[in-house]
Amino acid sequence: MKHAYLILAHNAFDMLQLLIDCLDDSRNDIFLHIDKKVATLPQVHASKSELFFIDERMDVRWGDLSMVEAEVALLKAAVEHGTYQYYHFLSGVDLPLKSQDYIHDFCDRNDGKLFIGYALTEMTPMLSRRMQYWHLFPRHFSKKRTVYSMVRALFLRFQMALGLRRNRKVDFKKGTQFVSIPDDFARYVVSRRAWIKATFTHTFIPDESAFHTLAWTPDFKDRLFSTTSEQLGSMRVLCWREGARDIDWDANDYDFLAASPVFFARRFNSSDPAFIQRIVALSQNKQ
Repeated sequence: MKHAYLILAHNAFDMLQLLIDCLDDSRNDIFLHIDKKVATLPQVHASKSELFFIDERMDVRWGDLSMVEAEVALLKAAVEHGTYQYYHFLSGVDLPLKSQDYIHDFCDRNDGKLFIGYALTEMTPMLSRRMQYWHLFPRHFSKKRTVYSMVRALFLRFQMALGLRRNRKVDFKKGTQFVSIPDDFARYVVSRRAWIKATFTHTFIPDESAFHTLAWTPDFKDRLFSTTSEQLGSMRVLCWREGARDIDWDANDYDFLAASPVFFARRFNSSDPAFIQRIVALSQNKQ
C-alpha cells in the first residue's frame, strides 16, 4: 500500500525540491502545503510520485493554531484522495536518512503502529500553562517585548490569580511536532477537526500537543511505537547542540546522522552542498 508524505513549506524551495527528489518513488504520493504568505507557488516536481499542492492554505504563525490547521488540511486532502498505509509529516527543510525500501519495509513490519514522539506522559505546570489558560494574540507569539506580549502576560497572570482554567477534563500530552501515522488514526484526526479547533484555539504551541493528546486514548495508546524515546517514538531526530535547539545540521554531524536508526532528520540548509549530498546518499542506499 502506498505512503503519503505531507510537507509544510514556506521558504528554502531548493531544499524542498531536494526532499521531493529523495521521496520520489512510485509507492509514494506527496502533498504540499505552501504557506499562504508565499505569493507564487514554487516550481517543484516529481517524476515517479504524484505531487499535489493542496488548495486549503494557512498563514502559519509560530506557536499558533494555524500550524495544526495546516497539518489537518494536509491530512484531509490525503485521506480524501485515497487510503495510505502511512502518512508522514515533514517540513520542507527535512531529509530522510533511510531509503524508501527501508522505510516501507519497516512500516510493513510495524504495520498499525503510531510513530509519535512523546516528551511528557503526565501534566506538568509548563504544559498546564500552555493548554489550560487563554493566550491572547496568538498570531504574535514570536514578537517579543511588544504591547501584544505585555497584555498577554498580564491576562495570563490574571487568570492564574483567579484560578480560571480551561480544558480541565483534557489529558494533554506533548512531544515533537512531526509524526508518521497509519490510516485509521489519520481519519480519526480529520474527524476531530472541530474538537481540535475548539480545544486548542488560544493555546500556546498546540502543534506539540494536538496529535499526542488524541493518540493518548484506549483506542490508540497501546499502538504507540515508543513512549520512552522521543526520537524513536517519532523516528525523527532534531539537532540540539550547546543548549540550543532547532538549529541546522552541519558536516560535523554526519557520522551521528549516518548511524541513527530513525527515518528522518529535521532542519538542513543548502550552505554546504557536499554535506547535503552525503545526507542524500543515505536515502539512496539499499538498507
